[in-house]
Amino acid sequence: MAHDASDTQAMEANPTSLRYRLESVALGLVGLLAVAMLVFIALDWLRHLNADAAVLFDQFLVAGMWFDYYAGTNVFQHAFMWRMIATGVLVGIVAPLIGTYLVHRQMALIGETLAHTAFAGVAIGFLVIAVTGWEGSLLLVALIVSILGALGVQWLTEHTNTFGDVPIAIMLTGSFAVGTLLISWGRGTMSVAIDIEGWLFGSLSVIPSGGARMMAVLTVSVVAVIALTYKQLLFITFDEQAARVAQLNVTAYNTLLVVMTAVVVVGAMQILGVILVAGMLVIPVAAASQIAHSFRETLFLSVLFGQFAVLGGFAFALSQSLPPGGSIIVVAIGCYLATIALSDRSGVALSMH
Repeated sequence: MAHDASDTQAMEANPTSLRYRLESVALGLVGLLAVAMLVFIALDWLRHLNADAAVLFDQFLVAGMWFDYYAGTNVFQHAFMWRMIATGVLVGIVAPLIGTYLVHRQMALIGETLAHTAFAGVAIGFLVIAVTGWEGSLLLVALIVSILGALGVQWLTEHTNTFGDVPIAIMLTGSFAVGTLLISWGRGTMSVAIDIEGWLFGSLSVIPSGGARMMAVLTVSVVAVIALTYKQLLFITFDEQAARVAQLNVTAYNTLLVVMTAVVVVGAMQILGVILVAGMLVIPVAAASQIAHSFRETLFLSVLFGQFAVLGGFAFALSQSLPPGGSIIVVAIGCYLATIALSDRSGVALSMH
């Protein structure tokens, strides 16, 4: 990304500017919201084990009843809506966080690929349940398959002489083909009902309490790993060859990045669906890149745009009785178009290379 050096220095040298303070306040609010949602998910888990946790959990539902009263709605007093909001808020943070590295390394297609791999994982999970009677989570199977797919893509990229995006394209089409074949075969031979539409387009009913807990654990893990490896990933993002010369284990960090992408994709597809999940990795980052002055500001703004897209998309979906996935992506695209209108960098590319 060809950011102007003087702009970057000016931004970093003037932390008391109004823009800097507004971004800091907004990030602080997003952080508080994320903590509140993590507390809700924890209470949702603990309320069956502890009476005090059950009382605190009920306070969220009471707050939802008051919100319903003033907003004229009838949804926020229900636990499933809080789970959806909590999962969405966490997706709005962690997806743009990972997406910032992917976009600037010209790896935007990897998110779409791993989403299709997760789709194959869901199909495998349906068949495992039908054959064995296992009562585990489909998300867990999708997570395992998606991580294996991420490792497969990374291995192909490192050990073949094809152009960089060829292994990604092969994995994308191949995993989706396997998923559709397994579902078609399962519907004709298995007794279990296979409802795949919610996984394709996202659904409120797809998010059980276990899914929200998984998203919480994945979010905390990914944010912690990003915080610990920020400098290394940034070095590789700007100049991979220089990182190799500096004896940084580039292969290991690249593998870590694609595995984290697989983790985020599986968590996010509960709301966005397989078809739309990649948009949350890319669109908020594209919007932030139009107005940011540095990589770090791109990271922060992409999280803010992602959060705005999630909350705005939920509001639009609820008001119009529409699926949340498509609504979130439409709001995100609206942010992107707005930043293009405000930006004076019409000729600036997103990639650093």
